[in-house]
Amino acid sequence: MGFVTHLVNGILSLVISVAITVALADSDDDGYTLTEVTLSVAISAFLSGFFTSYFAKPAPADADAA
Repeated sequence: MGFVTHLVNGILSLVISVAITVALADSDDDGYTLTEVTLSVAISAFLSGFFTSYFAKPAPADADAA
């Protein structure tokens, strides 16, 4: 897998995570603002998606034969 694939996986993870966070956010909390929470979720989700893809090991070709 190339760099573009890893980048796309990171962006996809970011979009899904931010969309869910914004949709389920409760505006009554007095600890953090929605912007702060969304930014932290976005950074975390992108890095998680990117590096999970980057470090993933492809399955051996003969794994289906067993």
